[in-house]
Amino acid sequence: MPLKKVVILSAFLSPLRSGAEACAEEVPLVLADQFNFTIVTARMRRSLPKRDLLQGRVRVIRVGFGYTFDKWLYPFLAPFAVRKIKPDVIHAVLETFAGLALVFCKAPKKILTCQTTNRSFLKGFIVRSPDTVTCISRVLAGSIQDLGRNDVRLISNGINTAQLADARDRVEKVRGRILFVGRLEKWKGVDTLLTAVSQLRVAGYELRVVGNGSQRKNLESLAKDLGISDHVEFLGYISPESIAGEYAEAEIFCGLSRSEALGNVFLEAQAAGCAVIGTTVGGIPDSIDHEKTGLLVPPDNVQAAVNAINRLMEDQDLKHRITTAGAARAQNVDWQVIAGEYAKLY
Repeated sequence: MPLKKVVILSAFLSPLRSGAEACAEEVPLVLADQFNFTIVTARMRRSLPKRDLLQGRVRVIRVGFGYTFDKWLYPFLAPFAVRKIKPDVIHAVLETFAGLALVFCKAPKKILTCQTTNRSFLKGFIVRSPDTVTCISRVLAGSIQDLGRNDVRLISNGINTAQLADARDRVEKVRGRILFVGRLEKWKGVDTLLTAVSQLRVAGYELRVVGNGSQRKNLESLAKDLGISDHVEFLGYISPESIAGEYAEAEIFCGLSRSEALGNVFLEAQAAGCAVIGTTVGGIPDSIDHEKTGLLVPPDNVQAAVNAINRLMEDQDLKHRITTAGAARAQNVDWQVIAGEYAKLY
């Protein structure tokens, strides 16, 4: 019996993948033996082939002309590629470009996975189109229900726990190492983190900032103005394969987001044995149980962030307790587990 055909719609894919797109890659890689997958994405770069294989296992079709404006054309070009495949199931990941493309596609079953709290344009129109809507956090589920979908299914994003646990076991923690991973945009609150770090009472700390974005130059200037350039290193983009080592070396992971649908980075940091600090916004409390698997602070509250970092650096019992609980909790969101939930939907 032939395998059921499943098309994954994702406007972005490696090497342009970020947190939201992880679902579009990891789920079909786990389930490649159970379903016949094709990922339809935007080309975005002329160096990227129109036809490809993801890790030699999952077929990839890139639509567009190889320029950044392909993402705007994607909702209209992707349906033509999908029509040729004649899938049994179409699964769109992210309720922006892919979600809009899904509206124009036809299949016996259409699934949309919502991933962001930062976009509202046409969202009501987009979420009413598919047969099934999933989302990655409780706060996002609430916002989708407000748009008229009362049948939302909660399925978290996943992480590669084996890779992170392996890094944790073979890499030693660097005393005083603080880590941030994410896009350098205003909503990530990296300016608050830099200001908090400049006020730490402990000595010998080091902050490593992984990621790129529109705010990088501003943040580098802020670090200089705060007099902490010698303690802060901006590393830029690091591949998903290499980033496990950064998590494993860090004692503390700190993400002071102003908005966040879930925050996979907190789950990854927990799996790698970091003590995590996050804010009380969006879906972050779905990842961090305050005082149990991490610490939560209000957004834009420098003093609260200072107190949390100082506390973890000085209270070894607390740090050990929450890192142990966090690592155990992270096992529940391994991609093997999460892909199994999507297999049921397919």
